[in-house]
Amino acid sequence: MWRNPEPRKFYDVIIVGGGGHGLGTAYYLAKEHGLKNIAVIEKGWLGGGNTGRNTTIIRSNYLWDESAHLYEHSLKLWENLSSELNYNIMFSQRGVLNLAHNEHDVKEIRRRVSANKLNGIDSEWVDPHQIKKLVPIMNTENCRYPVLGASYQPRAGVARHDAVAWGYAMRADELGVDIIQNCEVKKIRTAKGKVQGVETSKGFIRSNRVGVVASGHTSVLAASAGIKLPLQSKALQALVSEPIKPVINTVVMSNAVHAYVSQSDKGELVIGAGTDGYNSYTQRGGYNIIEDTIRAIVELYPIFGKMKMLRQWGGIVDITPDASPILSKCEVEGLYFNCGWGTGGFKATPGSANVFAHTIAKNKAHKINAPFSVDRFVSGRLVDEHGAAAVAH
Repeated sequence: MWRNPEPRKFYDVIIVGGGGHGLGTAYYLAKEHGLKNIAVIEKGWLGGGNTGRNTTIIRSNYLWDESAHLYEHSLKLWENLSSELNYNIMFSQRGVLNLAHNEHDVKEIRRRVSANKLNGIDSEWVDPHQIKKLVPIMNTENCRYPVLGASYQPRAGVARHDAVAWGYAMRADELGVDIIQNCEVKKIRTAKGKVQGVETSKGFIRSNRVGVVASGHTSVLAASAGIKLPLQSKALQALVSEPIKPVINTVVMSNAVHAYVSQSDKGELVIGAGTDGYNSYTQRGGYNIIEDTIRAIVELYPIFGKMKMLRQWGGIVDITPDASPILSKCEVEGLYFNCGWGTGGFKATPGSANVFAHTIAKNKAHKINAPFSVDRFVSGRLVDEHGAAAVAH
């Protein structure tokens, strides 16, 4: 599907991380900015990190203008991505519900719906009766946290996570991008305030521009270049059930109960949890998170009580103090970071890659990602999306 070349000694741009964001960045650098001598360096296999370790939810109903513009830009790219890449990414716009279980939830979600509408994002408030029509199997009343309503974004949905990585990889490869797998970046080498290249398990590779898109390990690589990023890395778990006939045709998220669920095209229930309560670089996570999540799922959907779970996995998410990403150059000339997505990285894949490629090619932020500079943690211009993230951090 793509070449497996040995690394050259020099590249115009090196992208560290072979997930959707990294491969997409290389694709847009080649396609939209005319750069040809590009490498994507991945320590394992393509999509083996967070791209293949998530619950595939795509939406743009975030609260603040800055976030709304970024995620809506991404959603618009999702809507045409199969055609763009000539590869079926199985994007399914089945809608997303964000449930409200108490008065605080109601006020916060209604506020977010209004903010979404002001930004031209399809978002509406639905009452319990409408929710039951959308999801007949949901228990909305006889539960510890009754369902009082929800926001609903019809254009939201899910996609096949592996397909996104494969599609970007194939098209980037056709444009001449070297995709180098099983090559771990050990250190980012700098001198006199400029990036020199990367030390890897296959030797030193020179470049004047390095973009780091390494999700949970970004802070470790940044530290090797003498940069301290405001990130915490934690495990975020998910699991899938045995396949069953279609019973739920939308995505349902609940922050108060904390569990979210959708049904894959194979019939598996794809279930997401909150982050573990401690910092970690493991891809497993604690069993208590699974137990709490299953308990919440069974309370909201009693018919799931006797189902068997097939498998469980974890991704390493990197979380910033304001639950918004960093898409930014830094004080080291030629070094750029795309990180801090927390639990919302997959949905932003094409939009993130598109604006990050612009930032690297022009050495200047795109207007969409300008608010997500690392400098905001000094200036105090934070983009606080802890509520809209809909995940217990």
